Amino acid sequence: MGLISYLKKQNQTITEDIDLDAIDRESRYKTLSPKGDFALTIVLYLFSAFQLYASISNMVPQQVLRYTHLGFAISLAYIMYPATKNADRRKMSPLDLITASIFVLLICYLVLNYKGLQMRAGAYTFTDTIVAGICIVLVLIACWRVVGAPIVIIASVFILYGFVGPYLPGFLRHRGYSLKRVITHLMLTTEGIIGNPIGVCSTFMFLFILFGSFLEKTGVGQFFIDASNAAAGWASGGPAKVAVLASALEGTVSGSSVSNTVGSGSFTIPMMKSLGYKPEFAAAVEAAASTGGQIMPPVMGSAAFLIADSVGVPYSQLMKHALIPALLYFVGIWIMIHFEAKKNNLRGLPREQLPRIWPLIRDRGHLVLPLVSIIYFMMEGFTVTRSALWGICCACLIPFLRKSTRVPVKHIISALPQAAKSVSSVATACATAGIIVGMVTLTGLGQRIGAGMFEFVGGHVILGLMVAMLTSLILGMGVSTTSNYIITSTVAAPILIKLGIPLLASHMFCFYFGIIADITPPVALAAYAGSAIAKSNPFKTALTASKLAIGAFIIPYMFALNPKMIMIGGTWLEAMPMLFTAIGGMIGISGGLIGYFNGPMKPIWRVLLIIGGLGLIDPNPTTDIVGAAIIILVFAIHKFFINKHQPKLATSD
Repeated sequence: MGLISYLKKQNQTITEDIDLDAIDRESRYKTLSPKGDFALTIVLYLFSAFQLYASISNMVPQQVLRYTHLGFAISLAYIMYPATKNADRRKMSPLDLITASIFVLLICYLVLNYKGLQMRAGAYTFTDTIVAGICIVLVLIACWRVVGAPIVIIASVFILYGFVGPYLPGFLRHRGYSLKRVITHLMLTTEGIIGNPIGVCSTFMFLFILFGSFLEKTGVGQFFIDASNAAAGWASGGPAKVAVLASALEGTVSGSSVSNTVGSGSFTIPMMKSLGYKPEFAAAVEAAASTGGQIMPPVMGSAAFLIADSVGVPYSQLMKHALIPALLYFVGIWIMIHFEAKKNNLRGLPREQLPRIWPLIRDRGHLVLPLVSIIYFMMEGFTVTRSALWGICCACLIPFLRKSTRVPVKHIISALPQAAKSVSSVATACATAGIIVGMVTLTGLGQRIGAGMFEFVGGHVILGLMVAMLTSLILGMGVSTTSNYIITSTVAAPILIKLGIPLLASHMFCFYFGIIADITPPVALAAYAGSAIAKSNPFKTALTASKLAIGAFIIPYMFALNPKMIMIGGTWLEAMPMLFTAIGGMIGISGGLIGYFNGPMKPIWRVLLIIGGLGLIDPNPTTDIVGAAIIILVFAIHKFFINKHQPKLATSD
């Protein structure tokens, strides 16, 4: 166990050495004094307690729940996050405390008067308007601190659009709205800041973030890494394959590309480097695999709950639709890694240095039962809220089934403030994204964009998909997953729906490409996080990660053009042949991009493999036959040349 044990001891040190603040704004917390930290912890416990009470009792009116959730999140943003990147994080600014207190008082006004606000909708008082206006400004400033400038700038442009509509050309023109109408629509109705994004965040998202925090406290993350090592650490490219497996498993409980990369990457990246992997490749493997965690059921990214809410499908059904694309994504990365390892003769770890799978399952396998339980309850028809609550109960109790996994009760309870801290950043982004949604509903921009873009692409589906892809990639750069989905689905999805692509497939298409922005240059947050661990060139790491995750750029086109692949209008039986041909296509494309198939390949063979792979990926029987024929022919001819010119070439794994 020499190498594994050494790397585990180094894990904490590696993580602490990473300048994560420079990569992920949402981790840029202040360092408070002991008294300040104690007071903050009390507030975080209160936040979690309120959320659990609201979920269990189901007695808190939706408007009150959303306003209270927003009040906690925004006030905490001012307390926990510094005003600027270079601000002194060791001191609590009195101005921040005053601002947080003002926001709490404004929210108290809205909560205490929520029935009156409902009664006088459209005839709001001067006080209502002033309170709403100040709240909007404070939300935007808080979001700038927590998430960064891009989403705040986008939201501000949307607000401006509400005023300048009469002066714009073509499909962008609208009649324009007064300042009072915009302010009250965004803050006092359920179509703006306290609209669906905050509604979902205050219910499903919080519970699943809390569920993930409880699982983290029980050591399930380390179990996933150890199980992945036992399963694949010995194979060609073993450490890289371990990164893929571990990230896929961690993705079932965590939906953050950056946190996944840092969490498992602090172990897998040094292990890959120690066995001869280039730093850029090691970091890229982890970043690409961790980004895929956001599309891996059952939890996926936080935005998955918004997808279910937006398209009106049960979350358990959304998991079924998302499973095949997620499997293809990870299979594609796995194949790329295998060919890269064979090409560079990168071997796995000695078996004696790896955990043994059966003793591992016997000692700690029960730690996955909370995850199994949450899937079971959702499949049995329980609501997402009830399923999450039962999963949380299981996560608290399961570690005590065996002595080897018992943890102190206070350690488990500490998941409550950790979840509240995490959800604060998500809620801040949701609130700002709600501004975008609110302006779209007020001005009818979604339909206008859909009609305008439809006219631009001339009804061509492929061109429309490409426009939607570019829109999602650009708008997704440097933006959190939740904000990313809300923006891209608002702007890009109407194009696809207008072209006849089903609602769910359109939203999933935008969701996928928004997520891939985390590894797509020039802004590739997950790739930069992996680069910080590997001490590699960030841009080269991002380019390599994009190449490894090539499947992610292809899979959305597959299910958009043939929705039966994700069981829209089809069944598992109809989807299976598409899955197998798609895997065959991934093999061809991966071999062509890496330059290795059944041996090192020259450019002409690589081009033919890519052509054959693309033929298999296109869901059409004719292209499938042609693609398979090309790949088989290349394999046979190349094998003949290998046997003829390099008879002693080793081909064993």
